[in-house]
Amino acid sequence: MKYQLIGLETEAGGRREAESSTGGVIAEVADRHAAFERIARALDGRRVDAIGHRVVHGGDVFSAPVLIDDGVLDVLRALVPLAPLHNPANIDGIEIARRVWPDDPQVAVFDTAFHATLPPHAYRYAVPDDWYREHGVRRYGFHGTSHAYVARRAADVLDRSLDDLALITAHLGNGASMAAIQGGRSIDTSMGLSPLEGLVMGTRSGDIDPTVAAHVAAASGRSANDVIDDLNEASGLRGLCADSDMRRIIERRGAGDRDAALAFDVFVYRIRKYVGAYLAVLGRCDALVFTGGIGEHSPDVRAAVCAGVEHLGFAIDDARNRRSDVVASADGAERAVLVVPTDEEHSIAEQTAALLG
Repeated sequence: MKYQLIGLETEAGGRREAESSTGGVIAEVADRHAAFERIARALDGRRVDAIGHRVVHGGDVFSAPVLIDDGVLDVLRALVPLAPLHNPANIDGIEIARRVWPDDPQVAVFDTAFHATLPPHAYRYAVPDDWYREHGVRRYGFHGTSHAYVARRAADVLDRSLDDLALITAHLGNGASMAAIQGGRSIDTSMGLSPLEGLVMGTRSGDIDPTVAAHVAAASGRSANDVIDDLNEASGLRGLCADSDMRRIIERRGAGDRDAALAFDVFVYRIRKYVGAYLAVLGRCDALVFTGGIGEHSPDVRAAVCAGVEHLGFAIDDARNRRSDVVASADGAERAVLVVPTDEEHSIAEQTAALLG
């Protein structure tokens, strides 16, 4: 089946450049309303069969794509406290699209859905039970559409059934997460209640002692919410070296910049820790799969990650890695190292079409 895909990523506030899956800027628009108007003009009266929306957080309510109606929107609004930075923008995009195309089916595809298969020992936090029962405090995980897509592609590359594979997938970009996938099912993932937990990211801290927010708030006289904002928007690579672009960080590192070198090392070290953890969780691993803007396009990051885990069987071939070959591992390596471009838009289109039959 062929799809004509029109993609729009919606986020809160400000101008946003719409980007293609390969990272090229398509257009710059003032806001979401202008973006949808541009899409409507681009369609030029052509029929829309359906519209698939990426929604970041589905809580424990939505574990699969769902046809959007007023009731679904009410539930999404109730879930806003779990993703205050993302779901409001997703909801806004849905509401605008429903006004522009009121007669066409619209489907929500959730970043969290793929991780609905996590077992309780992986998704529960060791916190008071009423936090979980009453407030939904648990691990949900994100980037699920990407992790699921590259796991299927990895099975194709390895010419094996996904049901028989144990994979570690690393979606590395401005937002970054990893997943342990066994037989096509996510059994652990690095992001948690929100996309803040886990790996070091462009502007997010990743794993951090939970007392840090209270400590900094008390010491600085700022609110806890202000500190959380800093952990989301002023931390990660940006916090370490005042830059969130890995390409520039690698250039600065090569020129001897100590802050850039530290940012690179912290980023890579956190990935290595999760590789080791997920190898223990899976018990075996057939492939480590890199994807996302950094995972797909940074040979330096891939080489540095694998240089730290060669003793675990992840040996990389330098020439293949530099070319970003799909199979980047060395001949005879115990475990494959793959570079698989993600295509979340195509996956959303497939899931939307499958739901609508």
